[in-house]
Amino acid sequence: MSSRRSSSEAAWSFWVQGALLLLARPRLWAVGLRQVRRLARPRWWRTPPFLPVPDRDYVRFRLETQYGTDGRPDPQDLVEYLEWCAEMEATRPARRRR
Repeated sequence: MSSRRSSSEAAWSFWVQGALLLLARPRLWAVGLRQVRRLARPRWWRTPPFLPVPDRDYVRFRLETQYGTDGRPDPQDLVEYLEWCAEMEATRPARRRR
């Protein structure tokens, strides 16, 4: 049970530290919100926790492929991911409205 608790604490620590890093980078706020929308579970408002969060299995898979089974995510990687997303959005041709 203690390893599960420490894992949970590590997850909270990652998100809190990541949020603090993002607060200092307002240019990434809109990118972050777009990513939240893109990664949210379909019909997230119908099932608990009623938040636009990605599917737990998807997050587990992505973290394991990047950090391994025992690795701990680095909050700076969240910032780098959003910077990469911003670069990709900037290189994408603008969509025309019909």
